[in-house]
Amino acid sequence: MTVRVEAPARLHLGMLDVVGGEARRFGGLGVAVGRPSTIVEATPASKLAAEGPEAERALAVAKRCGYGAGAHVRVLEAIPAHVGLGSGTKLALAVTVALARLAGEEPDPPALARAAGRGARSAVGLWTFALGGLVVEGGVRPGAQRAAPLVARHPMPVEWRCVLAIPSAEPGLSGIAEEEAFAGLRPPTELSALIAQLVLTSLLPALAERDLPEFGAAVTRLQRLVGEAFAPVQGGVFHPRAAPLVDALLAGGAAGAGQSSWGPAVYGVVGDEAAGRALAERMEDEMGGAGTVEVVPFANDGARITTHRESAVAEGSAR
Repeated sequence: MTVRVEAPARLHLGMLDVVGGEARRFGGLGVAVGRPSTIVEATPASKLAAEGPEAERALAVAKRCGYGAGAHVRVLEAIPAHVGLGSGTKLALAVTVALARLAGEEPDPPALARAAGRGARSAVGLWTFALGGLVVEGGVRPGAQRAAPLVARHPMPVEWRCVLAIPSAEPGLSGIAEEEAFAGLRPPTELSALIAQLVLTSLLPALAERDLPEFGAAVTRLQRLVGEAFAPVQGGVFHPRAAPLVDALLAGGAAGAGQSSWGPAVYGVVGDEAAGRALAERMEDEMGGAGTVEVVPFANDGARITTHRESAVAEGSAR
């Protein structure tokens, strides 16, 4: 028996409330993209073992998730680490759900996040793994040991494209450095109100009506508001290498553009494949070979999970 999990990367578009009041903190929104992806296969074995890119991280997840004492995990593809695309969360969830399926279990998303050890701060990676599309999550309660709830989810128009640029640059914050950054952030409370209003009264309605200019303008404005909150710890509204690339994406015709999570990955939203290819060519010139540029579709489905039993094949989703 082999379980194969293919999990799309995610763009983290921003947090709703970095400081938080008495009820909840953080919250956020993001969207799944078709590439890059994490692909994991797991088969029964006498003990836990892992191979492939990010094998050490995969094995650590396998040991802590609690689904079975023996399995061989193969990481066939991995999302680039520490560039802002959710590599750690997608790997942890993919390994955990693969081992759970081997054990005959199908945990719901919150249980999956607990077993994988993810979702303590942001649940955007969890909900894009489970459902795909654009998701909004409601933030975490102080002291709560569960992932933030999903409060909105909407599919992306199938013709829209993302121009994804990953420059060769210092990685964004992660681990202890990220924890320390969040501990020291004290953005003005007015920023949270502006961000929430923008999401509820412009970004989501524009997406529902497939209005690309309004959606793009809302994304761009959102990213700058979120960037203001994080500027004290990342050296500006965007990662130093990301800032000129965001400007180049907008100048090149993107309806909206921004930085995913701590960067340095940046993205631009366009209306179709042809517009994406034209913008990608401009971005390749802008980057001068120091990084990668790709036109990718948005992913409206969650992780693809396939179970092979001898000659039979059963397919499912992360839900």
